Amino acid sequence: MGAGPEGDRMGIVAALVRSAFLVNAVYSESARECGLTMPQGQLLCVLMARPYGMTELGAVLGLAKSSLTGLVDRTERNGLVRREPDPRDTRAVRVALTGEGSRVAGEFYAETCRRIGGLPAGLGAAERDQLAGLLGRVVVDNAVPPVFLESGA
Repeated sequence: MGAGPEGDRMGIVAALVRSAFLVNAVYSESARECGLTMPQGQLLCVLMARPYGMTELGAVLGLAKSSLTGLVDRTERNGLVRREPDPRDTRAVRVALTGEGSRVAGEFYAETCRRIGGLPAGLGAAERDQLAGLLGRVVVDNAVPPVFLESGA
């Protein structure tokens, strides 16, 4: 992948937007190959850390209650997640991975990490570290929820 007609330099807005498109395309392709939709892949990745209550899950994924309910319903029908009672609130439920969901999530996560990790292959180690540091600051400064575990965590 060499420089396009615009050369190696572009503004921050174009670079961030185009990077988001690139990462989303890779994420979507990994999901499709694992038999998931992109939202299902996101759900499974979030649940890898721990079960979540529906309200908290909606906030992390940025979904309205009706959209989240539909996503959880479809993913539950596929045997990848289950609803379980919340031990702290008898009126609430938590969403957790099933055994099959853990397996699929692990496969999806590993393949996504491999593909996304290869995107900056043209950068040296110091440049990769610098890019990670700068993007990490943008993520923290904008309070992006932990929707994807740190690779190797």
